[in-house]
Amino acid sequence: MASAPLPQPVPLPALHASHSGCWLADPSGNVRALSRGEAIMAAAETPLLMLNAPLVASRLGYPELSGLDLLELYAFVHPASFVVPTPKGLAQALNLPVPEHEGEVPMLLARAAARLFERCEADDWTQREGAWSVLQSLARQKWPWSGLLAPHVRKPERAERWLFARLPEWEELPPRPQPKHVPLAPEDVAARLDTLTGEGSEKREGQRDYAQEAAHVFAPRPEKGRPNMVLAQAGTGVGKTLGYLAPASLWSQAAEGTVWVSTYTKALQRQLRRESRRAWPEADGSDRQTPAVVVRKGRENYLCLLNLEDALQGGFQNRAGIFAQLVARWAAYSEDGDMVGGDLPGWLPTLFRRRGLAALTDRRGECVYAACPHYKKCFIERAARQSAHADLVIANHALVMVHAARGGERDGQQRPSRIVFDEGHHLFDAADSTFAVALSGSEAIEMRRWVIGPEGKSKGRRRGLAARLADVASYDEGGEEAIAAAREAASGLPADGWLARINEGEPWGPLEQLFAAVRRVTYARDEAGSEAGYGLETEAVELDGPFIEAASEARDALAALRQPLMKLGSRLEAILEDPPDWLDPQGRQRVEGARHSLSWRIDALTAWEALLARLGGPADPDFVDWLSVERAEAREFDIAIHRRWLDPMRPFAATVLEPAHGVLQTSATLCDRSPEGPDWDRAVARSGASVIGLNPRISEAASPFDYATQAQVIIVTDVKKGDIAGLAAAYGQLIEASEGGVLGLFTAIRRLRAVHARIADRLARSGLPLFAQHVDPIDTGTLVDIFRDDPRASLLGTDALRDGVDVPGDSLRLVVMEQVPWPKPSILHRARRAAAGGERADRQAHDDAIVRARLSQAFGRLIRSRGDSGAFVVLSSAFPSRLLSAFPTGTPVTRTTLADALQMLQRGVSCSEPQDKQNVRESDV
Repeated sequence: MASAPLPQPVPLPALHASHSGCWLADPSGNVRALSRGEAIMAAAETPLLMLNAPLVASRLGYPELSGLDLLELYAFVHPASFVVPTPKGLAQALNLPVPEHEGEVPMLLARAAARLFERCEADDWTQREGAWSVLQSLARQKWPWSGLLAPHVRKPERAERWLFARLPEWEELPPRPQPKHVPLAPEDVAARLDTLTGEGSEKREGQRDYAQEAAHVFAPRPEKGRPNMVLAQAGTGVGKTLGYLAPASLWSQAAEGTVWVSTYTKALQRQLRRESRRAWPEADGSDRQTPAVVVRKGRENYLCLLNLEDALQGGFQNRAGIFAQLVARWAAYSEDGDMVGGDLPGWLPTLFRRRGLAALTDRRGECVYAACPHYKKCFIERAARQSAHADLVIANHALVMVHAARGGERDGQQRPSRIVFDEGHHLFDAADSTFAVALSGSEAIEMRRWVIGPEGKSKGRRRGLAARLADVASYDEGGEEAIAAAREAASGLPADGWLARINEGEPWGPLEQLFAAVRRVTYARDEAGSEAGYGLETEAVELDGPFIEAASEARDALAALRQPLMKLGSRLEAILEDPPDWLDPQGRQRVEGARHSLSWRIDALTAWEALLARLGGPADPDFVDWLSVERAEAREFDIAIHRRWLDPMRPFAATVLEPAHGVLQTSATLCDRSPEGPDWDRAVARSGASVIGLNPRISEAASPFDYATQAQVIIVTDVKKGDIAGLAAAYGQLIEASEGGVLGLFTAIRRLRAVHARIADRLARSGLPLFAQHVDPIDTGTLVDIFRDDPRASLLGTDALRDGVDVPGDSLRLVVMEQVPWPKPSILHRARRAAAGGERADRQAHDDAIVRARLSQAFGRLIRSRGDSGAFVVLSSAFPSRLLSAFPTGTPVTRTTLADALQMLQRGVSCSEPQDKQNVRESDV
């Protein structure tokens, strides 16, 4: 970016607070250091300029802090644009000098405000439309920036169009025909890969072989119910994304069909969107009515325009009202309306403590479809129709499974028939969650609200069945009776305050009686001690008479609700078959939407009834059932009865694999590497292929990296388990030895918080900022962006950071795991462990495979390119040698003390040299 004259700082006081100290600039630009107490007093007296107010509040220990947050101003001036929410990130985004030390940050904030004001005055401000109107609304909400910003946002000559008038409408298109059956010639796949990688790029044989293997899933299916299936393991650096996009793009364009690529993490979805532009350049869409590439998510991820309208017209007040206005600014410029992982900055909802975020999406299935005045502009409906005509749909595992189960009934989208499951090592877990059944208090109360709507003093747009289907009820007497019966039956479900009543021994209705029984039995059987802070669970076996009676009455109550809903569904079908005069096309769409929404609720009720019917009866070998009291830090928040498939790949195979024509499951850690070698039998079993009698094609491409010289594994043997002080000291010293660039992985949030609290201030004073998931009020994606942007920063986290995090280069030099990541000894885990075999060795092998997968995924964060190097440290005195095969062949492994490990890191010892006689290599195991 060309340099621009530095703006004069705005004459406002500015505060910067970090773990290393606090600095305050007065309106004249004089900066001084001050204590936290003085900073709190200054912030309480007058609004101060600051960057990320919730984070500053966390640093000061003053939750009520408020002021002039530069991020809020940035979100107004540059909607749908991301900035790394740090002084460095803000400076780079606004073309200002990056502060060299923290004492310069307050003046940066003053100049940043001036630069943003300048942008509002510029003639080429591309986000000008709508700004003046939104600013007037923000002024009525008493937004702190409104008065300061007003002189810089000129009033338009003509009244600005309302947001909902500016949004484009989607068009209804005819269904896409079935794809052609076209073979892919190997030379064509190779040529397409060369095009995607670019002229002059390195030709990687592993990537070329991988692309040829992936092409097999696009061949014509030989037999119904038997898709072409490939299991392909591709080590980090092979380039698997372009490897499968080459045949996928070739087939989709030749066959005029849709390829679904499914991921587990949002980070990979973003990466895929970028990479896909090589196969489908933007110019490619010039003669298309719909985009060639669409990111498809569940409807709860998208902004609901009707909810936003309600929020803008008084549904939200105070800070939530300000958030709604900034979301309206964003919605006018958003690419797809995705509020979770899309172009809404992840830090924006956190500035408002996430107030209102859930209320702006359709998380409860209350959509009124064509009855909505914004239906033709709905982001959700647009994404659905675009994906039906796209060449590539990027989705997540759960959505693909649900979409396959429902067959795209509502939006004309055919079932996914050619599917690439990237991050395939997570398929088992995704299927486990997708096909699970849980009857919980929170789920039951949502069912009540969906049927009845707002009760008591409840406000907002929430509508019950009667309100959503008022015209149907007025036309159809049978439908009206079914709605009334459903409302009456739903009144027996848990209501607000249900958990408090159970704790006080005064439950209402049959469902609350059942949850009270679940709580009683779970606490009675607990052996860990109720003072433990985590949730409690017990097997759903040997249940007493009162429990079985409560379950029976609850089942009857659920059936009493299901029956009128089924009758209502039948009445809606009858209306569609013999439509009345008033049922126009939009009305038909609304009735169809209501019918499908009903079917989801009926399916849930049916599953709950089946779950309760089994309690007290003989065990079903296909399922695992248990009771739980969900707690966080010793505070109860839910009570539930759970059912999981012992093998969730059975419903996955029937729902997803059997109807498909081609399926690729791929990952860098798809196959467990035991000491005896690759265990492809386990990988095939966890793919679902054996359920339908398939023998999938097996492919493996080794990583091109030289792990012997790029990486090392250090197992520290003298940090005692359970010694929090020792654990914190070890983390602090390792971060200092590495001079930042550390990703610390924990298996427990409590230990993560304890370690962070002990070392964050000290590290910050040495110029080594430390961020932490579950501590800092920042979303995980933004934390990773901050970490990536600062080579001296370190980041602590849990499972979400173990894979799906791509931080190449110098920003990640050291990965530290606090201990061996053994699986949690839950009832579900115990059942699957027992199913692995009767011998102790079989059960141990089951656990070892899980741990090796976690270690492989965590190690994979370290080396992301040929220029990367670093170390992987595990703080464990009892690290079994049989787990060392999790690391790539040739990676040096050393068991040593913390002191020696620190010296190794400080010396930067060559990774290829043995460190001592205890050095262990993977090939020796």
